[in-house]
Amino acid sequence: MKRYYLKLAAISATALALIACSDAEGAGKDDKDLEKIVIAEPIHSIGYLPLYVADQEGYFAEEGLDVEILTATGGAHVTSVVSGEAWGNMGGPESNAMANVGNSDPIKSIVNVVNRANVYLMADSKLGYEQTTDPEKLKEYLDGKTIAAGRFGGSLNLLTRWLLLDLGLEPGEDVKLEEPADQSAVLSLVKSGAADIANGFEPIIKNGIDQNIWKEPFYKFTDLGDYPFSVLSVKESTIEEEPEKVQGFVNAIVKALKELEKDSELALVVLKKEFPTTEEDSLKAALDRAYEDDLWSKDGFISEESLAKTMDVVEKTGVFTKGYDYDELIDMQFIKK
Repeated sequence: MKRYYLKLAAISATALALIACSDAEGAGKDDKDLEKIVIAEPIHSIGYLPLYVADQEGYFAEEGLDVEILTATGGAHVTSVVSGEAWGNMGGPESNAMANVGNSDPIKSIVNVVNRANVYLMADSKLGYEQTTDPEKLKEYLDGKTIAAGRFGGSLNLLTRWLLLDLGLEPGEDVKLEEPADQSAVLSLVKSGAADIANGFEPIIKNGIDQNIWKEPFYKFTDLGDYPFSVLSVKESTIEEEPEKVQGFVNAIVKALKELEKDSELALVVLKKEFPTTEEDSLKAALDRAYEDDLWSKDGFISEESLAKTMDVVEKTGVFTKGYDYDELIDMQFIKK
């Protein structure tokens, strides 16, 4: 699998040139007859493990596909699909909903991957917070504090804002938000005392625990239950014009989901290849948390009820208030087959 890392401004002819050059380098190899497609991801994430398993274990190749991954930051994972520079993307369905406004060829989600809100809240270890889901206790914990909440408009930031509003706290007034573009910056913000609480996921959680910046998360958004946090999506025209290719792609992802469910050793092997500079202890911690919190979808299905949770978050935070229709955002025909 070839991988590219591009920011929003770089998604243009440059991306196509990179892909074309890499394709030329790979010509004549065993996979020369496979159909090449590009999947754009917003970050390279441990949560996206099913995508990496499908590639490394040859499930895509079994379906006649050669999948290339484009890491496109700053929302470019969505715009690259709109422009046609990527065949599909990994991300939240709410991002697709925003991009679909006024778009004659909307993006539709075809298979679920991360079926839990993969976000956790950690407090400065000096605060001594214990894990809780009690609304009154949470409100007490958060009121008057500063939270390192991640990039404004990002999923972690939106979920944090939604929780505050749900508890009756006003973001920016009752609770101060630090919003670094680099998610790893939440570590230094809490360590330096610039923030009391941080949101994040693995391996940031373990990094903070190892440095005694914080203890175990005191709140887990995974407790919200089924929640299509990261799904794979393509344009409607792709579904209409290339149904067999879409079906093959979905088949490979579903196979990866099922293999992951029963084989944590395979999961670690794939993670070590995808994140070779990350310590094995951190990767194991990420896997333990993922399995404990039921992170990945079992069957790739996106239910109407779970989508409603995701869209409620963006509506309550005011980021997207135009409403949505399940059938305009989601297409489960390939899962049902």
